[in-house]
Amino acid sequence: MADLTPDQRRRLYAFAQQLAELADHQEDRWKVQSTEGRILLTMTNPTAVDGLNAVRLRRQIEAKAPGVVALSDTHMGNPETGLVKVPDLVVIAEDDIDDTARVLNARIVLMAVEVVSPAHCLTDIRDYPRMGVPLYVVVDARKDKQTVTVHSDPSPGPDGISYRKAVPYAFGDTVTAGRWSLETSSLKS
Repeated sequence: MADLTPDQRRRLYAFAQQLAELADHQEDRWKVQSTEGRILLTMTNPTAVDGLNAVRLRRQIEAKAPGVVALSDTHMGNPETGLVKVPDLVVIAEDDIDDTARVLNARIVLMAVEVVSPAHCLTDIRDYPRMGVPLYVVVDARKDKQTVTVHSDPSPGPDGISYRKAVPYAFGDTVTAGRWSLETSSLKS
């Protein structure tokens, strides 16, 4: 993102928001995301298993932290970086929700959860720490993987701001992600 000026980042962010608003009026579901000065427009086609895994994690997250909500397919962004993402779950304090905002400010996000699908955008691992997301949980339910990886400790380094810690778990393990302990035995592949 170093090659974009602050004004270009703000314009990219605003344009991604405009596209997301247009996408909301389409019959098919679209994700509008930005990365490295580009806007990615992807038609979503989640499987029932992806949705089930997201719901099972959502229930645990909300049950273990009163006052916290896990929103599905919600736009979050950071106008300073120009980045806009749509994780499967975005976890925030309910009191922090600005009901006038079209896009959640990524700086208030407590955790983002992504359930990997074949069309998964691999740029999230680079973009989320730059957006200010402190925890990023990746659920890979593909039959040859069946893992949950918790990325944390976003901090600067020679490669810019990135997650400095990644802890992998297998399906069936109890996953520790910040203040949450998540049971993964009910996740499906």
